[in-house]
Amino acid sequence: MQIIRQADLRPFNTFGVPARAEALVRFSDADQLRTLLAAPDLAGLPRLFLGGGSNVLFTRDWPGVVLLNEVPGITVMKEDERHVWVKAGAGVFWHDLVLHCVDHGWGGLENLSLIPGKVGAAPMQNIGAYGVEIKDTFHELEALRLSDGALVTFDRAACAFGYRESFFKRAGKDQYAILHVTFQLTKAPHTLNTSYGNIQQELDRQGITHPTIKDVSNAVIAIRRSKLPDPAVLGNAGSFFKNPVVSEALAQRIKADHPEAPTYPAAEGGVKLAAGWLIEQAGWKGHRANSHGVHDKQALVLVNHGGATGQAIYDLSEQVLQSVKARFGVELEREVNIL
Repeated sequence: MQIIRQADLRPFNTFGVPARAEALVRFSDADQLRTLLAAPDLAGLPRLFLGGGSNVLFTRDWPGVVLLNEVPGITVMKEDERHVWVKAGAGVFWHDLVLHCVDHGWGGLENLSLIPGKVGAAPMQNIGAYGVEIKDTFHELEALRLSDGALVTFDRAACAFGYRESFFKRAGKDQYAILHVTFQLTKAPHTLNTSYGNIQQELDRQGITHPTIKDVSNAVIAIRRSKLPDPAVLGNAGSFFKNPVVSEALAQRIKADHPEAPTYPAAEGGVKLAAGWLIEQAGWKGHRANSHGVHDKQALVLVNHGGATGQAIYDLSEQVLQSVKARFGVELEREVNIL
């Protein structure tokens, strides 16, 4: 077990902002993690579990230990005529899992292509894109309880999935380390979801009239690459803000002044607004403040142009929040975890 002291965290966060950890360690199975949790050298240090570092913003150094989740493997657990249950290690890169499933003809994850990060973060965030969320194909996960090292299995109900939310971000926060996630996927013929966003338009542009899950995946990849910056080129964490859910009355007031405003039905009679549209209307799209700014193709994305600190990016996000609230009366919420 190697403990790296005063570890540089820039390689481990997709914003690429400077930060250090008192200690950094890696684990690839439950036994290694148990050993680390019991290590005298790490006793008493605050813990932070990281996967791909694609949904975190460091505004300061981390005063404890960072545990890098590198649990590997993709395995078929069982299958029947219509479904296959696929178990993936939490340390597998999410897009690698999607491509593996698409290449094997297993449907359900294709709309989630090219999302950065690792498998372990997927259920924590209930990641979603283009009309699909993790909860739609989720079967169960295995997690290690940090208090006693016991392995616990969570089904869909126990995960309490919500919009970019789960049990692990609320009541179970900092109590478990996710090790494996199992998905229930379909065999052909698949039911495709091409109605959300620009997927159908992209398929039409490519001249595809009878799409496969591979076609849908490729369309999503093309759309995301046209709108979202590659973190390896331009530091970012994807969508920085959640799409807000507001009352029907507030949505109608906004539509009265802006008939073109995108709106979507939400639970319990609410209305979901497009945060990117709100931010763009408030004048932030393409904004740049030397080292950082708002992406010029997608206003949901804050970027590090080079040399930005996490605190500077956080301060910009606060300016965006206040601006949108002042103009529309809508309170945006950050999707990225702030440390």
